[in-house]
Amino acid sequence: MGKVIKVSGPLIVAGGMGDSKMYDVVKVGPQKLIGEIIELRGEFASIQVYEETAGIGPGDEVFSTGEALSVELGPGLLEGIFDGIQRPLEALRKASGDRIARGVSVGALDRSKKWEFVPTAKEGDTIEAGDQLGYVQENIIIKHKIMAPIGVKGAIKSIKAGEFTIDEPIAIVDCGGKDVAVTMSQKWPVRKGRPYREKLSPKVPMVTGQRVIDTFFPIARGGVGAVPGPFGSGKTVVQHQLAKWADADLIVYVGCGERGNEMTDVLNEFPHLKDPKSGEPLMKRTVLIANTSDMPVAAREASIYTGITIAEYFRDMGYNVAIMADSTSRWAEALREMSGRLEEMPGEEGYPAYLSSRLAEFYERAGMVKVLGSRGLVGSITAIGAVSPPGGDISEPVSQATLRIIKVFWGLSARLAYRRHFPAIDWLASYSLYIDKLSEWFDENVSPEWHALQTRAMSILQEEAALDEIVRLVGMDALSPRDKLTMDTAKSIREDYLHQNAFHEVDTYASLHKQHRMLKLILECHDLSASALEKNVDIEDILEMPVKEKIGRSKYIRETDLHEFDAIETELKRQINALIG
Repeated sequence: MGKVIKVSGPLIVAGGMGDSKMYDVVKVGPQKLIGEIIELRGEFASIQVYEETAGIGPGDEVFSTGEALSVELGPGLLEGIFDGIQRPLEALRKASGDRIARGVSVGALDRSKKWEFVPTAKEGDTIEAGDQLGYVQENIIIKHKIMAPIGVKGAIKSIKAGEFTIDEPIAIVDCGGKDVAVTMSQKWPVRKGRPYREKLSPKVPMVTGQRVIDTFFPIARGGVGAVPGPFGSGKTVVQHQLAKWADADLIVYVGCGERGNEMTDVLNEFPHLKDPKSGEPLMKRTVLIANTSDMPVAAREASIYTGITIAEYFRDMGYNVAIMADSTSRWAEALREMSGRLEEMPGEEGYPAYLSSRLAEFYERAGMVKVLGSRGLVGSITAIGAVSPPGGDISEPVSQATLRIIKVFWGLSARLAYRRHFPAIDWLASYSLYIDKLSEWFDENVSPEWHALQTRAMSILQEEAALDEIVRLVGMDALSPRDKLTMDTAKSIREDYLHQNAFHEVDTYASLHKQHRMLKLILECHDLSASALEKNVDIEDILEMPVKEKIGRSKYIRETDLHEFDAIETELKRQINALIG
């Protein structure tokens, strides 16, 4: 037991803590506020407290639990809404009302609820860590697999079927002559990555249904990406779209220092949104970590570790998980505040010198892996972090440190956002380092011409950027007919293809096959128009073809009616032939 010596906001210095270890969880003061040791100097420990420290003073007692900050893993996580240290917000509301009272202690998972456990292993089977003992049908979408915890290896002496709470033993395993009782829950320290058998190279895309992403800047399953952009450019909306439509089995959404109204939008929307694969509410495959900007700053620092540990747990079941961290800039600000209170030597712009390594620790826990156990399953975590650089300046430390780690950069543009172009991803500034690896998959599973279409469309957009300088200087009339056609096609790619309405029931999501048909139609119109120009057809007649309106509205064709593209294509050829005569 130690004593408080100094209080500096969320940082407390306590003496008499010589027996403690780094990252031990402690209870501070008479209210037993939760804290974590982040620095040790002899008998003195610096503690970041995850609750408001008003009323704490020198002489108050500090108790060390001797355990690292951990999350509880088991049935009941799905559809859960937790704070940064995995306290369920609904249980907190019941215990303390609409404002979270200090020192309230509630279990992360419901210990009274009974779950129907269905064993898949049997007595006499030899198991090791990661092997599946059975499952709980947590909801209509997700089968929650119960795995042997780390450190358990041996023969099953007994295993039971029926209804159990998460603390009741479901199996007894003989581990080298010692009987170990296995329950449906386990704990894991958040700052330590869960082990796996082998990390694999990502080769399959995570399809998002957002055309600018899937076509030009795809992200692989198990990949890492970032969405940087200035205030108001649509970072949160992009992440909401990815959470809604990405073809991941589960979503972990971490609202890290976000405005409360944005988290409220998520909480209100997700229960009413239908999962496109199952037709059930999207919330049934989602875990939310809500740490809003008015919550204690220290808990913000812990929130992304809580989120990635929960994601790893579901990955170990063989699921494909997507984790959205919104935003890592506000997480880094929490890191900077705690570093300043520790009086550490500041790095660039006051951020601690270890900013880059902490960011890397988070992103490197993503990936596609062969999981532990004898099942031979492959699971993945795809990590996407929003970055909020002040004034949209990505030369600042958090953006630069992130760029050194991630492989997909979806750079948002305030210029596009002000034009109401969504998603406001700047196609000239963004990039994906997965394109070469994924192009083979796209060519095999969507169309052999996918990569060629994508390359041509991007080159047309780049040509437009070069021609735009000329247009600004001397006007559109100075361009040749061929250049005017290029500008018109680029406009069609921008406004008809890349622009997507997140609130339109059809346009909010586009399958890969629909994306292929749309892009092919636009580029076919370009090629046929170019051939008509060579036959001396007037460029103005080409640009005023009635079929161009149908091409522009093809984004509203439903997934069940893709045959309508054939009719538009036929109409296009007929009108071109009529112009040629």
